[in-house]
Amino acid sequence: MTIRRRVTVGALISVAALALSGTAAAAAPSHTPAATQGGITHEENPRVPEGAVWTEVYFPSADHSGVQLHADVLRPANLPRHAKTPVILAVGPYFGHAGQTGPEGWTQTGPSNRFEDFTSGTNLFARGYSYVMVDLRGFGGSTGCLDWVGPGEQADVKAAIQWSASQPWSTGKVGMYGKSYDAVTGLVGNNLRQGALKAVVAQEPVWNMYNYLFSNGVPRPNVTGTPNAYNGIATMAPLADDSDHYKANANYEVSHPECLSDNLTNNNNPDLDSSYWRARNLAAKAKGTDTPLFITQGFIENNTKPEDTEEYLDNHRGVERGWMGQWEHVRGNETNAAGQLLQGRAGFFDEVMRFYDRYLKGIKSPVHDPAFAIEDSTAVWRAQSTWPTPTSDTTASLPDGQYVDDGIASALAAPAPAEGQQWDMEHATDTAPLAAKSLAPLVAAADTHSYYGWSTPTKSRVRITATPRISLNASAAGNVMVRLWDVAPGGTSVMFDENVALISRAGKVTFDLKSTDWTFEVGHQLGVQIGTIGSNSWRDTPSGNTIQVSRAKLSLDLQNPKFDVPTQGGRSPFLDTYLRQFTRTLSDVGAGTFPLAVRDRH
Repeated sequence: MTIRRRVTVGALISVAALALSGTAAAAAPSHTPAATQGGITHEENPRVPEGAVWTEVYFPSADHSGVQLHADVLRPANLPRHAKTPVILAVGPYFGHAGQTGPEGWTQTGPSNRFEDFTSGTNLFARGYSYVMVDLRGFGGSTGCLDWVGPGEQADVKAAIQWSASQPWSTGKVGMYGKSYDAVTGLVGNNLRQGALKAVVAQEPVWNMYNYLFSNGVPRPNVTGTPNAYNGIATMAPLADDSDHYKANANYEVSHPECLSDNLTNNNNPDLDSSYWRARNLAAKAKGTDTPLFITQGFIENNTKPEDTEEYLDNHRGVERGWMGQWEHVRGNETNAAGQLLQGRAGFFDEVMRFYDRYLKGIKSPVHDPAFAIEDSTAVWRAQSTWPTPTSDTTASLPDGQYVDDGIASALAAPAPAEGQQWDMEHATDTAPLAAKSLAPLVAAADTHSYYGWSTPTKSRVRITATPRISLNASAAGNVMVRLWDVAPGGTSVMFDENVALISRAGKVTFDLKSTDWTFEVGHQLGVQIGTIGSNSWRDTPSGNTIQVSRAKLSLDLQNPKFDVPTQGGRSPFLDTYLRQFTRTLSDVGAGTFPLAVRDRH
């Protein structure tokens, strides 16, 4: 059995709360205020960004299903009505007038402020760009049933691109922007091969929708919470002063309750190869695409994890730019209360606008930005022409062993999700230990729930990059978890990569771990832990079997840090949080049976 890679996340809301009486259907346009038709400025409505004019429009999705999409359009206020501009497009579930993932207390309708940091931080309207926010089907002012990035939502993205490109005030050149779910729709836009789409900025996306709910056949804890969360967003009440048209569309689920029940059952399928999940495997569908792409991805993300990232980038053939490093689910410009940049690197909006100017306006900047800026596990930044760029690869043969698949919660396992945990893609976080360093040493040799293999101590610094891959033979059905540890002399160890798989029957199992970028210091060892799923990050069903493992092999891409080319950037604050959560002391560390060293190509 060969299995591809996976991811996490989710939130909750009851479908029953939605089975309201009423017959609201997708309405024909009715009594939209004249002011809205002519455009509203910030002076008339403080929810409109300064320097912009706001209008609302409706247009059909591209699949001829009858779904009607709603868009909020923001045009530069200083330009004539039909002055042509390129368009920055955001498509997603979070642009409802009442709020992004829940009601936000607005007393007046207006366009979402979801990316107001972007429009204001870039002076977008003064730079001569228009900005369009489109509600996916089932959300905000759009009709239809939510579709978890399936063919329906993909048709919505296609329609949004085509509409934005075809307006009399558009130059016909469109760029997409987003983070999380609306970064996913940017990946969809690339996959659709639309000539009008000239650039995509996608921050912290999911690269294959399966990974957010399952890992190689094993459910994630949000497998029901995430669909419930989006049902809740889809049924958010419109505001009192929204137009009749908007209100009727927003209440679509009242007369179509099957939208909500279907959303709870359609994606509850652990089979990656099902037609449902094949349609949502964005990494596979990227093959041969070439839209210029600017991505961000945290390697230690506790939400939209780096799974199938490498496959998507490998399949994509166009220009690629990226920031990758040691952060959580945050935007490139985001700061904490102390003013620290959460991704550690300055100038995100400057780079993004140089990217858009190049591909939407044809303006080449004299500033040279690295194609990829990467922060490794030591918080040192480097520039690369692409990612990954391994120096060499190796396949380590691991020792045979056995474990009891009882699903015991190890000392690293996290508590159950707290009451009120939000499971939507914007807010969900993986469960993680609050502190591990103070715990008693973990005696590797005495652990009946897993066993370890060790590399010999490194003789020079070496980095594990790209996507590790494990294969093994299992003697019985059950579950397996594989974790990678960076083990210092003395046993202080950091768990830096992991994944799990369902063993449906005895035999060979092969799967990817998460993509990573982890640097080993001299004298450190790689520990490979194979055993039962000892983490609340998955909702597995333990088999109770004693599983004997043989012929286990770990495939690694290695990089020599001495050839790194430095670029600007500081330490991402989340790295220290991660180290506190996932540092343990391992005792009885073996001498090692395989080397961890690059074969220099220089």
